[in-house]
Amino acid sequence: MQKDTVSGGPSTPRLRRRKGSNEVPSELDKANGGRLLVNDRNKYKSMLIRAYSSVWMIGGFALIIYMGHLYIWAMVVVIQIFMAKELFILLRKSHEDKHLPGFKHLNWHFFFTAMLFVYGRILSQRLVNTVTTDKFLYKLVGKFIKYHMVTCYFLYIAGFMWFILALKKKMYKYQFGQYAWTHMILIVVFTQSSFTVANIFEGIFWFLLPASLIVINDIAAYIFGFFFGKTPLIKLSPKKTWEGFIGASVATMISAFVDLSTGWLHCDPGPLFKPEYFALPEWLPGWFPWREISIMPVQWHALCLGLFASIIAPFGGFFASGFKRAFKIKDFGDSIPGHGGITDRMDCQMVMAVFAYIYHQSFIVPQSLSIEMIMDQILMNLPFEEQQTLYMKLGQSIMERQYGES
Repeated sequence: MQKDTVSGGPSTPRLRRRKGSNEVPSELDKANGGRLLVNDRNKYKSMLIRAYSSVWMIGGFALIIYMGHLYIWAMVVVIQIFMAKELFILLRKSHEDKHLPGFKHLNWHFFFTAMLFVYGRILSQRLVNTVTTDKFLYKLVGKFIKYHMVTCYFLYIAGFMWFILALKKKMYKYQFGQYAWTHMILIVVFTQSSFTVANIFEGIFWFLLPASLIVINDIAAYIFGFFFGKTPLIKLSPKKTWEGFIGASVATMISAFVDLSTGWLHCDPGPLFKPEYFALPEWLPGWFPWREISIMPVQWHALCLGLFASIIAPFGGFFASGFKRAFKIKDFGDSIPGHGGITDRMDCQMVMAVFAYIYHQSFIVPQSLSIEMIMDQILMNLPFEEQQTLYMKLGQSIMERQYGES
């Protein structure tokens, strides 16, 4: 029977784990930052590093927003590349890669094929409009748009054949694992980014508002957890606290509703941005300075987005925390001091981008009607006699308008 002590030495407790358990041992949990921020001795040093990085990120983000749509889209592409790089490295094994020269380039082949497919579909018409002054480029881009899907398909098939030809004996499991992992990364990265780019071209506002709400929620959660966090929120993310979660939710909701009323938008406002005035109740005391308040319709929509950003979107961070614990890592990367990798900063943004697009299309974009749609409804839902009556009344209305204007 094996003993737990060495003769003549002090006894050391052995770390026991259940077979097959995914639970992270306590020693690794401490290394990954298992202590609450409020009890962390080095919290002020880490706060300064984090604040310094945040200032640079927010400043760079503001500059790119100022530069316009295409620069924001380029920023999204760069973020995607860094995210893919961090996730590709996660399951890569250097020993196996030594026996598979060039195999890791296959991941990037699939990545850029997916990028061409997604962004070619989104930007095709806009791309033609930007090069109409040059006939050669116009023809080139026009041909690309016409054969866009078949081009992407054959690029994917080329990668598929490359993968099959690269299979090696005793390496099948690793290679098929990498193949599946690559496709999962493409789904995660490009699903959210396609919605993000769609939001950009619906108007920078609809990209900026959801993204800024996530940033505000993240900063507020860190501050409230830093100074007041005492009650752990979820085991997947040991440093998250109820105090930080609730404080960040309140701060995000207030910011979503109040920030839009400060008049920072300088443009020809649409109906969503034109204020509506509401009279306050008469029972308010005379010293109260306002008798009515103005609220823009977009503020109610911002409130809904803020509610999602503060309650639902953080679960993207919890998912990422569980994912990292499953792989026994603290961060996805180290490209941002104090924050980790790009993926660590984009976990909640991915969830928010999809919701923002769906919300915008469902509750904000007006329903567009075409003549074909109206004709289909008339032919399918009205009997022949009512169609004749509609025809006569429509002709009479057109004649009256024509002679009335003349």
